[in-house]
Amino acid sequence: MSSLSEGWDIQVRVIGALMLRELTTRFGRENIGFLWIMVEPLLFAILVGILWRIMKGPLEYGVDIVAFVVTGYIPLVLFRSTISRSISSFTANSGLMYHRQVKVLDVLLVRFLVELIGHMMAYLFIALALGAFGLFPVPYDIGFVILGWGYYALFTLAVALVVAPLSEMSEVVEKVMPVTIYIMIPFSGAFYLVSALHGVAATAVLYSPPVHGMEMMRYGIFGPSIAPHYDFLYPLKFILPCMALGLLLCRIVRRRLVVE
Repeated sequence: MSSLSEGWDIQVRVIGALMLRELTTRFGRENIGFLWIMVEPLLFAILVGILWRIMKGPLEYGVDIVAFVVTGYIPLVLFRSTISRSISSFTANSGLMYHRQVKVLDVLLVRFLVELIGHMMAYLFIALALGAFGLFPVPYDIGFVILGWGYYALFTLAVALVVAPLSEMSEVVEKVMPVTIYIMIPFSGAFYLVSALHGVAATAVLYSPPVHGMEMMRYGIFGPSIAPHYDFLYPLKFILPCMALGLLLCRIVRRRLVVE
């Protein structure tokens, strides 16, 4: 038990040190520093929300259009940013592998955690700011908001676990992935409600695991008026096998990785 506790303490210190390194490398120590990780998705969400309000008016699906857009767009940007950062992340940090305590999974996990914390901070900040002006409702069920975020985050990590090692194995994946990330948009649930779709379209999007997480989030915020569609177990049927495959691929890549 003591060895397990010591191992856990070491792992926590490693993750903490790598997170500080990642934040300093990406954002430096000047201006607002690491707060840029929150400001970046925040600005994107606000600009897209304003654009939608100008184009479509104040309401979408019976809720404030800006609140609707930002609740979908920030998780989508989390996915896009995490996958982009995962590409060739092992090679870029291969020098860290000289340290016995640092594993390839640590590098990927740190990049994911940095993105997750930043985007959740942006989500919370914009909800409070819009709520002050009456443009964001008091969450109907905060538990569903957290659960939806959890599913979306796990899906993002699962895909990153597969993409990161594949990008090390093939230059084709490295070059093509930044473009193919945008295919995620119609399967993310970010800009529509399943209840607003009909027939084949509604059935098709429910095959996408993140849609279930998005529907849970939106139900937690807007309540039953949006008529959410979700399945608690379905996302795990994709996430768990995808994570297992990703861990296997990471193990293979570590054996091939040349430490510089």
